[in-house]
Amino acid sequence: METTQRTDQQRSAEHRRRELLEAADRVVLRDGPGASMNAIAAEAGITKPILYRHFGDKGGLYAALAKRHTDALLEALRAALDAPAERRERVEATLDTYLTAIEARPQVYRFLMHPSETPSPGEQGFDVGLHSAPLLRRLGEELAEVIEERVDLGPESAQLARVWGHGIVGMMHAAGDWWLGERPCPRAQLVRSLADLLWGRLAAAGNRVGGPGF
Repeated sequence: METTQRTDQQRSAEHRRRELLEAADRVVLRDGPGASMNAIAAEAGITKPILYRHFGDKGGLYAALAKRHTDALLEALRAALDAPAERRERVEATLDTYLTAIEARPQVYRFLMHPSETPSPGEQGFDVGLHSAPLLRRLGEELAEVIEERVDLGPESAQLARVWGHGIVGMMHAAGDWWLGERPCPRAQLVRSLADLLWGRLAAAGNRVGGPGF
């Protein structure tokens, strides 16, 4: 009985947490980096202390939203990498998946990668590097794992895969950030240009024996 009650309470808490994150998402879509704890609490129909009880502070809420959106992005990137297509097509599809995601929800992207440096009264501001760097680090490590299991890079393959993983993520982030702000060219053109930059060594590398192939 006690175990069942504890499980029900846990499910209820998880459900409530999802509801609060969905409310936070709605505010972020509207306000971008300026989203405040007051606005999120109002959107959820609760007081700010209750919001703090679930997430600790704005940094805790940010981390929960970051995980939510990073999980979704990684799932989409993996689907692009696993698509039945030639390697070049999958490289372009993966780049396009990332750019499509930030283009579709620019306010969410700016909230996650460019937190406001002028917080609302009574709220602590973000250290941009402290909060956004772990997202890029996680994407880099995930991509490194994909590269290592699929591509034969010869001696020191694991280390080189990590170099490539973090380098590609850094390139996507920097180029995507610039493109989202200035829109200097169509998305498809940017995808082709970035794929051209990556293609030399990647085109020449063989698939890892026993791996899923790339």
